[in-house]
Amino acid sequence: MLTIGSPQLKLLEKLCNAMSVSGDEGEVRRIVLDEVKPFADEVTVDALGSVLVRKKAKSIKTLRVLLDAHMDEVGFMIVKDDGDGYYEFRTVGGIDERHLVGKQVIVGKDHTPGVIGAKPIHLTDAGERSHTVSVESMRIDLGPDGKAKVGDRATFATKFKRVGPSIMSKSIDNRVGVAILIELLKNAPYHVELCLAFSVQEEIGLRGAKVAGYHFDPNLAIAVDSTPARDLPDYEGRENYSYNTKLGLGPAIYPAHSPVISDPRLVKFLQDVAAKQKIPYQLRQPGGGGTDAGAIQQVRSGVPVVSVSVPHRYTHSPISISRLDDWKNTLNLLHAALQEMTPILLKR
Repeated sequence: MLTIGSPQLKLLEKLCNAMSVSGDEGEVRRIVLDEVKPFADEVTVDALGSVLVRKKAKSIKTLRVLLDAHMDEVGFMIVKDDGDGYYEFRTVGGIDERHLVGKQVIVGKDHTPGVIGAKPIHLTDAGERSHTVSVESMRIDLGPDGKAKVGDRATFATKFKRVGPSIMSKSIDNRVGVAILIELLKNAPYHVELCLAFSVQEEIGLRGAKVAGYHFDPNLAIAVDSTPARDLPDYEGRENYSYNTKLGLGPAIYPAHSPVISDPRLVKFLQDVAAKQKIPYQLRQPGGGGTDAGAIQQVRSGVPVVSVSVPHRYTHSPISISRLDDWKNTLNLLHAALQEMTPILLKR
């Protein structure tokens, strides 16, 4: 069994604290390149900016297995300079506007500190207070000395921290997946051709994964991501059937989700491996949401796919919460699955 210790925590902290908003993933890409080059046989950066890694097999008649984790995060783009340190912005990816007012942000390559501002309660009337403040009415305030330019990305200024059994940070979605892929490369099996895609622009349309899937032409693929947990108290007693994953119950295996029905052979295989290794897991309900598996499935002549995610609370907000054990168990499920994969897996 692989462990999560100080080196893994320090790497995830570095990944989470980096700014890597969709379309400008350079900060995380540089970290990934530094980590993977000593362990890979081939490392390339494609035209969109995804990091593509190959670890060759040391046997014949092997499977070519693609694991994908997206490097990008939701955030903001500066669209107009209003003067005096105020900047108009738009969201990049799915962000709930209710989370934004008063939040600290970092802007641009220098991580210039700022705050998302709107009129204070003293200056609003009852009508204004009854509605969510629109993004168009907000501004990022960098102060009179703060400088930004149109096109600069921004993200929440939240810093990674560990609190007991939990980790708290922005962008756990999907830096935890990136950290898992790096650890799997460092402990790669000898009998499969391991292909890793650290992909770009997942949050705005699964774009990098589609190109990466075409590049590798894998026999099968697993999207490694982070999924919302729905385990807050529900005092109305409604049945929880949507986003039914919970913290502490292990990796979430997807039978299906919005853009794809997972290959049932891969779903059963992961369940069997988990049972054999005594690794806890949960089945994420079929339905909404999406991972890069939806794009990879449809490249070339088609790819059998499945998604596996680490659950977390408060998705796409200034801070998310996840459990160390869920991270560790997801890592170990995928590691054990790679060890047991053979071409027989895809026999119909």
